[in-house]
Amino acid sequence: MVLQPVHESALRHPLRFGRLSMTCLRLLPALSLTLLAGCSATPLPALKPPVPQTWRNAPAAPAGSPARPDLHSWWQAFNDPDLNALVERALDGNLDKAAASERLLAVRVLYSHATDKYLPSLRADTNQVIQPDASASYFIVGFDAVWELPFFGALKSTRRLASGNLEAAQAQWQSAYVTLVAEVARCWIELRTAQQQARLLIAVRDADREKLRLVQVRANLKLASATDVAAAEAELARTEIALTDPQRAINANAQQLAVLLGQSEPDPAWLENAGTQPELGNWQITSAPADLLRTRPEIASAEADVFRAAGEAGLSRADIYPHIGLGSSLDWSVNLLHHHQFFRSGDGIFSFGPVVDMPLFDWGLRVAQAHSKAHELKAAVYAYRQAVLQGVAETETAMGDLQQLQLREDAAERAVQAIDSSTAAVDKRRGLGLSSTLEWQGALIAQQNAQLELISARAERDLAYVSLYKAFGGAPLPPANIAVNDDASSHKKDAR
Repeated sequence: MVLQPVHESALRHPLRFGRLSMTCLRLLPALSLTLLAGCSATPLPALKPPVPQTWRNAPAAPAGSPARPDLHSWWQAFNDPDLNALVERALDGNLDKAAASERLLAVRVLYSHATDKYLPSLRADTNQVIQPDASASYFIVGFDAVWELPFFGALKSTRRLASGNLEAAQAQWQSAYVTLVAEVARCWIELRTAQQQARLLIAVRDADREKLRLVQVRANLKLASATDVAAAEAELARTEIALTDPQRAINANAQQLAVLLGQSEPDPAWLENAGTQPELGNWQITSAPADLLRTRPEIASAEADVFRAAGEAGLSRADIYPHIGLGSSLDWSVNLLHHHQFFRSGDGIFSFGPVVDMPLFDWGLRVAQAHSKAHELKAAVYAYRQAVLQGVAETETAMGDLQQLQLREDAAERAVQAIDSSTAAVDKRRGLGLSSTLEWQGALIAQQNAQLELISARAERDLAYVSLYKAFGGAPLPPANIAVNDDASSHKKDAR
């Protein structure tokens, strides 16, 4: 049931307009009681994130350490100028980041006008009206003004919905940044690691070839058996098989880096210059406040879903009650034809009064929709808590991996030092004629294999470091032209 100011019909039926006005006045007491019954918005449930007080796998923070780790330029811990330059290039040229920035700007444009529908609006229109007896026609020009009043929590619910949409777009933008920087770091670490592995495996292959040649010489002298020759051939074949893995990794990571930087082909310098492997060295995490998880894009997105669900639930609840507003119209009509004669006379009329859209009967659909949105709000809260739990689990796992892999890297370094000493002793004995060239080749192969284990351990620790900061949601801070302004922050506060 809709009650509103009457326009063109009042031009010809003033008595009907008077009756409608009297009906509106009689309904005002009932509307007032309904208004008092449901002015509040849907309560926003407490999120209560299950964040631990302390991290189980976090190391003890030394005295004088910062309150929280640096999430703005965490990749600089590798002390790799090439990696720093790649990150800057990716932030400038990556297409996913550019698309996320445009989507965020699009949502911000609509955010500033989210509640405009509750402001007075003005509309102009024209119409041609022909009487049923076809004896007269009118041309009507008018202006309509409507002001819908945001009762029953509609205004706060609309703000919540807009804040949720803005938060979701910002979380997607932050996710693009986090993923971009982490992927650049990962690809660069794996590229440089594969290049070092390929270099060492080539040295091992050459040593295996020389070893095979020496074994064949010994076999010709009846000093080695055919089994020894076959074993040397198999060892060489295994090294050649292993050499294909880093070559594939070099090609794949170089191509992926090109995609991340927004270009079709890798830079030739990446493939021609096999630089040093990124290394954390003695770096260790000094502190990790649990509230860092709130910067994690997955958690921010889940929180945005809660706000959107709360806004939709509030609007569905408001739809149960009448939509109330004020309306006004100014119409001017020209009688174009009357009994097949042209007339140029015209009349104007002005109307003002309440506009009421009152649902009477819809088989319970609006109530069911309100209940459905209430359940969706609860589901969004549970999903938010699940996202926090997932973030806690990934952070704890990354912290534990980082510590254990540091122990593994330290052990691999000790193994390399021990084998280097053994190789030096074999070389000295060979110089004195107390050791054979074949034994020397075996020592060289063992030395290269130890270096391979150290490179693998170092790479795994580097990647665990990347995973840790990705779990924390670490990425560059938003630039000024993308960051949410103070007005948006205050609206979000009001929406709560």
